Amino acid sequence: MERRIVFTPSGLDGVVQDGVTVLDAARQLGVDVDSVCGGRGICGRCQVTPSIGVFAKWGILATESSLSGLAETEINYHAKRALVPGNRLGCAARIFGDVVIDVPAISQVHRQIVRKDLDLDPITVDPSFSLFYLTVPASQLGDSVSAAQTLANEVANQHSRTVPQVARRALKTLHGVIAKGDGEVTVAVRRTDGLEQIVAAWPGFVDTAYGIAVDVGSTTVAGHLCELLTGEIVGSYGVMNPQIRFGEDLMSRVSYVMMNPGGDRELTKAIRIALDDLVGNLVETAGVDRSNVLEMTIVGNPIMHHIVLGIDPTPLGMAPFVLATNESVSGWATELEINLPNACFYVGPCIAGHVGADTAAAILAEGPHRSTEMQLLVDIGTNAEIVLGNTQHQFAASSPTGPAFEGAQISAGQRATTGAIEHLRIDRNTLEPRFKVIGSTLWSNEPGFAESLGDTVITGICGSGIIEIIAEMYLSGIIDTDGVLRGELAEKSSRIVADQRTFSYLFYEHDQIKLFVTQNDVRAIQLAKAALRAGIDLLVEHAGSPVVHDIRLAGAFGAHIDPVYAMVLGLVPDCPVSGVRSVGNAAGAGAVQALLSRSLRHEMEKTVRGVIKIETATEPRFQELFVAAMAFPHKTALTPNLELVIDLPARAELSANGAGRSGRRRRASNLVAE
Repeated sequence: MERRIVFTPSGLDGVVQDGVTVLDAARQLGVDVDSVCGGRGICGRCQVTPSIGVFAKWGILATESSLSGLAETEINYHAKRALVPGNRLGCAARIFGDVVIDVPAISQVHRQIVRKDLDLDPITVDPSFSLFYLTVPASQLGDSVSAAQTLANEVANQHSRTVPQVARRALKTLHGVIAKGDGEVTVAVRRTDGLEQIVAAWPGFVDTAYGIAVDVGSTTVAGHLCELLTGEIVGSYGVMNPQIRFGEDLMSRVSYVMMNPGGDRELTKAIRIALDDLVGNLVETAGVDRSNVLEMTIVGNPIMHHIVLGIDPTPLGMAPFVLATNESVSGWATELEINLPNACFYVGPCIAGHVGADTAAAILAEGPHRSTEMQLLVDIGTNAEIVLGNTQHQFAASSPTGPAFEGAQISAGQRATTGAIEHLRIDRNTLEPRFKVIGSTLWSNEPGFAESLGDTVITGICGSGIIEIIAEMYLSGIIDTDGVLRGELAEKSSRIVADQRTFSYLFYEHDQIKLFVTQNDVRAIQLAKAALRAGIDLLVEHAGSPVVHDIRLAGAFGAHIDPVYAMVLGLVPDCPVSGVRSVGNAAGAGAVQALLSRSLRHEMEKTVRGVIKIETATEPRFQELFVAAMAFPHKTALTPNLELVIDLPARAELSANGAGRSGRRRRASNLVAE
C-alpha cells in the first residue's frame, strides 16, 4: 500500500510503499537528512520527529501507528547515547501510514549555524567532505578486486551513491585500516568540481571530522578548529607572526628578501612552522587527532599569500605589483610542511597586488555585494584594505598606513598586552589624563586602581589607546586641527613639556617611567590616518560620491576602536555614529565560512572577480585627498553627525569661494565619560 509522507521544514512530500524507512523515503524525495553509519543505528545523525494529528494543509491524519514501534537498533542506541525525547531514528522507523516528519537542525547536513564569537551571520553548513561507515566483506583467495575498489564499491552499495575514486595518497593506509577495524571502516569522501574521492580512512566507526580556518595576518595569525559536519567551532588560537623579526611591515619583509639571498625561504619556513604550531595547539587543546583534520582554509594579504605558498614576494614590492596568481590555490597540507596527513589546503583568491585573500574573505563575511545600501568595509592593519560597494558594484583599494596604529613608530607605543594603556580621557580644563590598563577593569582615578594592577607595570600605550589619546588631545585643545602641539599651554599645565623645538604631552609618570606623546608621534598618526582616509575618499569618488551610512571596521585592531574617536580623528567619513561599528576579524570569519560551505566558497571566488581595484599610487587625486585628510578631523569635509554627539573645537571654516573665515562649529553635548 502507498503512504503519503511530508517532510518539514523543507515541505518536500511524496508517496512511498508500506514498510519503507523514513531515511530511505528521505533519500527518494531528496530530503536533507544526515547519516554517517549508513542506517545501522550507530551514529544517531538521522533523528527525526514524527508529528501526530490532523494536518489540513496536506490532508493528512497522522497517528502513532503511522510509524512502526521502536526497533531494536533504536532501543540499543537509546541505552547507550539517549535519543532526544520524541525523536526516532530515521534508519529504523518504518512508514505504515500517512505521516508528517520534521527533520530537526541536528539531523540536517546543511544545517543553519549562528556564530557569535566571529560575528558571523547564519550560514548553511555544506562542507566538501562526507563520512561513510562501511562493513567490508573479508577478501578471499582468488578475489580480483583491490582494497581500494572494494571500499569504493561499498560506499556506493551501502550508501546509495555513485562509486567514488580513491586518492593516491590514501592507498598506503587502506590495508592497515581494514585489518585493524576487523572489516569495519569509516571513509572520508571529498567532493570537488564534480569529482568524488576517498581521501582518508579510519578503522571502526568515526563520526567527526575537522577543518581549520586560518587568517595569516602580517602581525598575528589566528586559527579556528571547526567540526565539519556540524559547523561548530571547537577551538580558537592565535600566535604572533614570527616574520616580525624580518620587519614590522610588509614592505620591510620584501626588502629583506631583496637584500638577503634565500630570504624568501626563511620567511616561508618561519610562517609554516608557526602554522604547524598553531595547528598543534588547536588539536591538542580540543583532544583531536591530526589525522581527523581533513581541510585547512588559509587567507592573507598578497605578500603573506605568496610567502605561505613558497612564492617569491619581491614582484609585489615594486610597480606594477603583479601577483603570481590571483586564483585560489589547493593542494595537500603536507606540501606546506604542515603535519596534517589527511588534510588538503585551500588558499583563497586575491583581488590585486595589494588586496588579498583576507579582503576576499572579509567581503564574503560582511557582504557588501549583498547590500542594497552602500557599505564601507575597512580592515585596519599595517596595510589597510578598503572595500566600498553594494549589489551594483564593488571597489577596493589598499593604503600603506604602516604600523603606527599598532604601536610601532610611536615613542610610548606597544602591542596590546598586559600593562598597556588601552583607553584614555583628558580633562578639558586641567588637561589631566585618566586611563584604563589591560589587566584592570578600573580607571586610574578610581579607588583601588593601584591595588588592581598587582605586579603589573604600566609600560606603554596600545593601538586603541593611541587613537583615543590623539583624539582627546585634539578635543582638549592640546593639538590644533593641523596636529601642532600648542606650546603656549605649558603655562596652564605641567603636562605640556618642551621637547627641543617642539612640545610633548606627558600622560603617565611613575617612579622612573615617563610616557609622552611627542610631536613626531602625532605626525605618524596623521600620516597613517591620512593614507587611510584618502583611500576611502578616492573610492567614494569612484562610486559616485554616495552617502555612506554603513561603515564597518574590521581586523584585530579595528575591533577595538571606539567609533566616535575614529570619526574625531577623521579615519572614516562623517555618518550617524550608530552606522559605524566594529565587526572583529572579518577575514577569519570569511575563512570559516569558506571552510564550512562550498557554496559560499564559490560565492567568494565569483564576487572577487568582479571587484574593481583602484590603485592609489597611480591616482592623480590621491595626493590632494591625502593632504586634506591630514587635518583633524578633516580639512574640508563637514562633520554634522559627529557634532551631534560631541563638542568639537572651533576651527576656520571655508567659505563658498574657498577663502578661510573665522567661525565656531556647532556644539552639542560632551562625550559621556566612561
